[in-house]
Amino acid sequence: MSDQIPVIYALLIGIDSYKPNRLYKNLKGAVRDINLVETFLTETLKVPVEQIRKLISPNQEDTALQLVSSDQDQEPTYENIVNAFKVLTEVVQPGEQVYIHYSGHGGRATTVYPFKQEPNDEGIVPMDIGDSAEGRYLRDVEMTTLLKRMTDKGIIVTMVLDSCHSGGSTRGDAEIRSAGQTDVAQRTSESLVADPKELEQNWLDVTRNSAVGAGGLPQARDYVLLAACRPNEYAYEYAVNGGSERHGALTYWMIDTLTSVATSGQPLTYKLLHDRINAQVQSKFAQQIPMIVGESDRLVFGSDRWSTPFTVAVIKVTSETEITINAGQAQGLSKGTRFSIYPLSTTDFTDRAKQVAIAELTQVDASESTARILTPEAGGIPVNGTLEPGAPAIMISAPVDLIQRVRFFAEKVAGDQENDLPSSLVEQQTEALDRVRQALASNGWVVEVQEGESATYQVALDREGNYEICQNGMPIPNLRPLLAFTEATAPKQVVDRLVHLAKYQAVQSLDNSSSKLAPLLTVELVKDDDSAFDDPQNPVIQAGDIICLRLTNKGTQPLKVAVLDIEPTWAVSQIPLGGLESPFFNLDAGATEEVKLAMSLPDDDAYHQAKETLKVFAVQKGLADFRWLTLPALDEPPATRGAALEESLGGEATRSLGEPEGINPLNNLMKMIGADLVNAPNVTRAATMVVDPKQDWVTKQVQILIER
Repeated sequence: MSDQIPVIYALLIGIDSYKPNRLYKNLKGAVRDINLVETFLTETLKVPVEQIRKLISPNQEDTALQLVSSDQDQEPTYENIVNAFKVLTEVVQPGEQVYIHYSGHGGRATTVYPFKQEPNDEGIVPMDIGDSAEGRYLRDVEMTTLLKRMTDKGIIVTMVLDSCHSGGSTRGDAEIRSAGQTDVAQRTSESLVADPKELEQNWLDVTRNSAVGAGGLPQARDYVLLAACRPNEYAYEYAVNGGSERHGALTYWMIDTLTSVATSGQPLTYKLLHDRINAQVQSKFAQQIPMIVGESDRLVFGSDRWSTPFTVAVIKVTSETEITINAGQAQGLSKGTRFSIYPLSTTDFTDRAKQVAIAELTQVDASESTARILTPEAGGIPVNGTLEPGAPAIMISAPVDLIQRVRFFAEKVAGDQENDLPSSLVEQQTEALDRVRQALASNGWVVEVQEGESATYQVALDREGNYEICQNGMPIPNLRPLLAFTEATAPKQVVDRLVHLAKYQAVQSLDNSSSKLAPLLTVELVKDDDSAFDDPQNPVIQAGDIICLRLTNKGTQPLKVAVLDIEPTWAVSQIPLGGLESPFFNLDAGATEEVKLAMSLPDDDAYHQAKETLKVFAVQKGLADFRWLTLPALDEPPATRGAALEESLGGEATRSLGEPEGINPLNNLMKMIGADLVNAPNVTRAATMVVDPKQDWVTKQVQILIER
């Protein structure tokens, strides 16, 4: 959390008891959620009680809860909720913070707005919903206006929704916070938030620039939204630790995490908070995956942004010697790959003193892996702290099949037609390459070629005294800026580029197209008018053309799908599907998902044409998180490039996908690989990548030639 003491106002809404209705039964943990949040705000963050507004409706059968007074102004009715938003917007000043927490039922109802493209509205369910036509949801369109008024004023907004979006049933001692069906009853379109014209204008303004995501709200980066689950998933409340008192899973693990790091003094971003919540919730409820949209790199209860490398997460701690992480064969891992585990609130992954443990993969499934904690005798370190779900893990040794080899070519001579070098540089090339050789030590991804081995890359000096990286006998073009061998930092930068290229090649090489899932997933690329390309697997298009990527699940089970854009600038980005900047998209059985892409080339003369690959991953089990495979471009300076989403609302605006919103790519992770190693691993000890015995992941790809 932020070191500075922020000015925070809070609106806390918890509904256990609902006015009698046919859809939403009473809950038992929503008001406890609100009490838990209030205690944290007042006791840990020292938020004055007069800056907290509570609207709660306790379950009268739960005598363990302290009941509120009979003051109707404190009831979470539709009118009171709307008024509370309006008062906050008036009172809170620019630069101050508003924290909104809702625990209760989430609802889906037939839309009352003719301007919406979707047939349904999503929203929260006030206690007075009832069955009459006058009963009102606080709908997504209304919430958009309420939030936009705050952010337009300069208020820093965080919103937590611990409710379902749709679908659900009761299982055992856990309760689903949803009706389980869409409300198709006729209900009034009258709104206390704004007149119809303002609601329509705000909705179109916001959705024109960001797709609709978790909670039915547009994914604006002006606020942080943490939602209990994805659309069509479950949000549970359950008896925590086997006791009788229920809490929402999202709320309980959020407060548990915040409490555990409150005294550490370490900055915590919403992304790191989400990772830990996600791991804890998933360990209890596999069908609930919390979502985060907006400014995920913002400090919790702060205003500053904090950049950290993307990491995989520990999702289960089986024992003191065994853990599970949320990455597997689909992400290119194999037995023997090693990870360094860090504390939850870590932001500096170069400090080896902060490592909790070193883990080595022993079992690798499609999208998750089991690892053993290494003892010092086995190449690990003494366990330094607590292993816990959500802890970040950094890969410190590449799978053996992905380690690349480099040759240092110091044999250029003056006057040689093929290997010509000015005489002034001939005598300096050996020393210059030795400096790169020294920087290469212990990086975990690239090693120097040995006798009898073939090399993927070659490093040499060019005629101007710059380092060049060659592949297949030719210098790799457009690695910018140029690195003169006389610059002190140049050898390390060369190694950074080699590691980046190795990672890029690893993503390219990931393949499981012969999986049993292959017939179930159809990947099509068509023109904007829906006509087919002459060569569908290798289409040729002009820069600026719009194309459509179409994915179809022909199976009987949902597929978790992700699309990576492997760009000609050695960047790897993830294309959002279904309007969600998230690890994966849930493609239901029999469903088709389409995304329009505006293809472009970097805006300089170095690129007359380029090949770009769209690689689709699909799995049936696990979290399927592919974000850690993304890479920034090596080509500098950055420019709009690659595939961009085609925003159809209000025109043909596009946005670059080089760094998706809400997702922090690897950035400096490639530089950090090796910084965590005392000694490079013996690559001969690692097992080679094996074929997935369960055959439950698949890759498919389409390569595009873009011409200017």
